[in-house]
Amino acid sequence: MLIRVARAALHFWEEPCISGTAGSGAVFFSGCNLGCVFCQNYEISRGRVGKNITVQRLSDIFLELQDKGANNINLVAAGHFLPQVIDALEDAKNRGLTIPIVYNSSSYEKVEAIRDLDGLVDIYLPDLKYVSSGLSEDFSKAPDYFEVASKAIEEMVRQTGEPEFFVKKKASLNQQMSLWESEDVMDAATYNECADDLMSEGREVLIKRGTIVRHLLLPGCTEDSKAVVKYLYETYGDSIFISIMNQYTPMPQVASHPLLSRKVTDDEYNEVLDYAIDLGIENAFMQEGDVAEESFIPDFDCEGV
Repeated sequence: MLIRVARAALHFWEEPCISGTAGSGAVFFSGCNLGCVFCQNYEISRGRVGKNITVQRLSDIFLELQDKGANNINLVAAGHFLPQVIDALEDAKNRGLTIPIVYNSSSYEKVEAIRDLDGLVDIYLPDLKYVSSGLSEDFSKAPDYFEVASKAIEEMVRQTGEPEFFVKKKASLNQQMSLWESEDVMDAATYNECADDLMSEGREVLIKRGTIVRHLLLPGCTEDSKAVVKYLYETYGDSIFISIMNQYTPMPQVASHPLLSRKVTDDEYNEVLDYAIDLGIENAFMQEGDVAEESFIPDFDCEGV
């Protein structure tokens, strides 16, 4: 079976510990098993854009991204091609792929599928979109979203354990650009304390292993966002990072959902951030400024495919 891919290139708009300054080697797969009306990558999630490739070509792409200096291989919405992706990863690792593997997922996946990735994936980057079954039915046609996603995330966290970070430094000049040495691994508390200072010195502080759960705020849905944040913190505490995002961009296809026709306001975002702080959450990423722009949506022009 062929795999359909829309883009494979260095990507700079993930969390800082994933993108760094060199970029994440993001492979965007065409198609999705959810039908989110607000999808920011709508043209590829519906499978309209992309190129069909073989497992061998996908394996080559992973190695090409490593050679370009990618900090990691970032598999974006790969779940519906999982058997082929696993074969490609195993082949690439046998041929010298050494950078971490990121699995970037909607979380609407079977636990059995996530178990198949044990030992292949270093970093999970799942969404937790909703707790409310009403919202998940209205916006994603999946009333069982929370039930399915929460179980998938539980398996992801089981595999990765506590988050680990490292400071990346260039290897000696007689080695390839893609080869890096890592210094002592740091835990989440040390990362929170030292990362900003190290990055101000021009050093890259990257995640080596762990789970970062993303939650994209939707306009008018702050109460459900609070429920998501509360569930994650009460369930996992400091064993994960939570990425609270305000980059929602209204796309043309949301015309039939008036609630989704605007961006998230500063007041809405700050309300959820304040709630997270009051809960005691320290392992978190937040977005500052006006990030709800289409610059977060790359051109799906089959670059690198």
